[in-house]
Amino acid sequence: MKLDALFQNPTALPTAPKVVEELISSFDKASVSTEEIAKKLSTDPVLSAKLLRLANSAYYHVSRSIGTVEDAVLMLGFVTVRTLVISSGLVSGFKTVPGLDLKQFWRYSLHTAVSAKWIAKKTKENTDLAFTIGMMHAIGQLVIHSAMPEKAMALDKVAGPMDARRLDAEVASFGYTFADVGAELARRWKFPEAFAETIVAFPEPHKDGELNRLAAVVSLAAWRARVEQAGLTAEEIAACYPTELAEELGLDDDALIDDMPPPDELSAGLEELVK
Repeated sequence: MKLDALFQNPTALPTAPKVVEELISSFDKASVSTEEIAKKLSTDPVLSAKLLRLANSAYYHVSRSIGTVEDAVLMLGFVTVRTLVISSGLVSGFKTVPGLDLKQFWRYSLHTAVSAKWIAKKTKENTDLAFTIGMMHAIGQLVIHSAMPEKAMALDKVAGPMDARRLDAEVASFGYTFADVGAELARRWKFPEAFAETIVAFPEPHKDGELNRLAAVVSLAAWRARVEQAGLTAEEIAACYPTELAEELGLDDDALIDDMPPPDELSAGLEELVK
């Protein structure tokens, strides 16, 4: 199935919740009034409730209880609220996906997001973008499994969805990868171009000779999340450590293991996002 044909399949393309679409369009606006955003958010009771639970979670250590969406926007800031709502919206866009354990998939995605945020902070990249793109870097897997479940599940037996060999297996079977599909979804959802560019490049951050730094951040974060999920030994981690890419971003030797807290620790309090 060609990439275009994949998106013609009515089951493949999830719809972004209305408020998420509006928040995505805010990336391109110079100024957005917090009242306007809070009002729009309040019209979606499910997302509002989730946002308030997150805002009051241990992750944000706020000094007083946050009771309204307006409070959340004021206390956490618009950028943080947007990140949380878009991430929640992505999760709620897919109810069931044939052959995929969604709980595991989103946990891996959240681990990638928090790892990307940590790496972006260290390497002076945009932490908000790193988190949001980290959260959706593998979303193409969901589209592939929804549109062609039999083929996807046959491939799962060769290389699972989180397997490092998965990308090569997809190219051999389909002629494109879940990164290509995710980038196309980002375009169709009218995310800023940086999203599609980063998602398509994360498997090979310097495909055209020049390093895409944000793609490198997401690539390292995805590696860290995979290692966590696979429960690798210290020897196995050392054998597959992405030394060159980490060095290019200016990270110290073994920083992703020695300096960086485990993804579980980094995401403590954010689990609500993926419920």
